[in-house]
Amino acid sequence: MSLLPALGQAAGKTVYGLNEYARLGGLDLEVAAKLDTGAKTASLSARDIKRFKRDGESWVRFYLAIDAAHSHPIERPLARVSKIKRRAGDYDAESGKAYTARPVIELEICMGQALRTIEVNLTDRSAFQFPLLIGSEALKHFDALVDPSLKYAAGKPACATDAPKAE
Repeated sequence: MSLLPALGQAAGKTVYGLNEYARLGGLDLEVAAKLDTGAKTASLSARDIKRFKRDGESWVRFYLAIDAAHSHPIERPLARVSKIKRRAGDYDAESGKAYTARPVIELEICMGQALRTIEVNLTDRSAFQFPLLIGSEALKHFDALVDPSLKYAAGKPACATDAPKAE
């Protein structure tokens, strides 16, 4: 007799597919995302990324590197700078570093019925099929179970866009 985990342990978790639709809060944009349990962090496709100071705080200005329609700059507070390990063969001999420093922002993401604020690093993903990659740290916030045999299992994002007003 094999000892399989009880299905009850999956209670409270949402099953997502390998790819899901995600609504980016505050940007009025829905994108296709790749859920990647092998990646630790989440990444959003961005270009012309510039750090600057506003009232003594670190901010970042960038453009979405998704399609030609995104011509307006986006400005967000800089949460931190992450060090992303370079792929094998991608070692930067000039800097002698085996990692890339990427700016990280907090972004509200809606997948299915779940609305979460997660950290995403900014990098140009235009060479990839999916402009948003959601790694294991963010997947924990979504209480996600990822079934790679499924695609778009959670359907279109259906999070409330307006918080109920107090009366």
